[in-house]
Amino acid sequence: MDEDKYNLKNPAVKRILQEVKEMQSNPSDDFMSLPLEENIFEWQFAIRGPRDSEFEGGIYHGRIQLPAEYPFKPPSFTLLTPNGRFETQTKICLSISNHHPEHWQPSWSVRTALVALIAFMPTSPNGALGSLEYTKEERLALAIKSRDAAPKFGNPERQKLIDEIHEYMLSKTPHVPQHSPSLSSDEHPIEREGEAKAHQQDSVTVDAEAEHPNQEASDRVVEEQPVDAGIEHPNEEVGGGVVEEQPVDPGNAYPFPAYTRVVREIPAGAPRNQPLQRPKMRVQQSAVADRLFTWAAVGLTIAILVLLFKRFIKSGGHGAVFMGGS
Repeated sequence: MDEDKYNLKNPAVKRILQEVKEMQSNPSDDFMSLPLEENIFEWQFAIRGPRDSEFEGGIYHGRIQLPAEYPFKPPSFTLLTPNGRFETQTKICLSISNHHPEHWQPSWSVRTALVALIAFMPTSPNGALGSLEYTKEERLALAIKSRDAAPKFGNPERQKLIDEIHEYMLSKTPHVPQHSPSLSSDEHPIEREGEAKAHQQDSVTVDAEAEHPNQEASDRVVEEQPVDAGIEHPNEEVGGGVVEEQPVDPGNAYPFPAYTRVVREIPAGAPRNQPLQRPKMRVQQSAVADRLFTWAAVGLTIAILVLLFKRFIKSGGHGAVFMGGS
């Protein structure tokens, strides 16, 4: 690349030319990227599908557009090869792209961004702009097809660069491995089976409670209490009839539940729905006390009447008559 035709006083141009030299002196088997001769702010690239994924063996072309403020502002990325993860001809939304300038660091480079793009491919899209959610089988078919020919894009000079990059990547990228049909990475048969059994057991418990709403199944008293994380066997019967049932969260095959159901069994010989026996009051002691208060009240009444009678006699002179007659 002839550097004389570029403005070396421009910090962005100077930085880009340094990155081109670094790319050429230290090539990678996972990607290749070069700027256009007529515009060094416009790059073509191709990445190799990440290993141990449905993209493995695929060759994915794209373009990079560097801003005039590079490296202080992030580049934008557009995929040209159908891949099932990102839309083609659409600027993709990544933390290293112009959609999130707040995450971009001036110390990052085109090489840094391409390494990050490869790492992003097998991740979940989560509805990000420019993302696609294809099945593994569809992505694998696209990976195989991506090797056949480079995409057609731009003028002849650009297309020539794209073809050169494609030939280089074919020499560095082994063929697409033959993957046997398998479940997606988030599906685990053992976990699904365990969840199904737990769901079936919960359904039986709910049906039994609904059938006898006013009767406790097998004379059991059910209460909820916090779980001790140190319990090694939460589903094992403990100490003569105490059983803990551990609810399973459908979204987690190995849950840490917030509570367990503790079932305590009442002896079978005990009568069902037996009312509580309250302590009997001692009626006899209460009756004796009532009698004492009654006699005391009677005696007090008699004493008051006698006192009133004496005063009546003294005030009416009847007392002297009685005394004279005597």
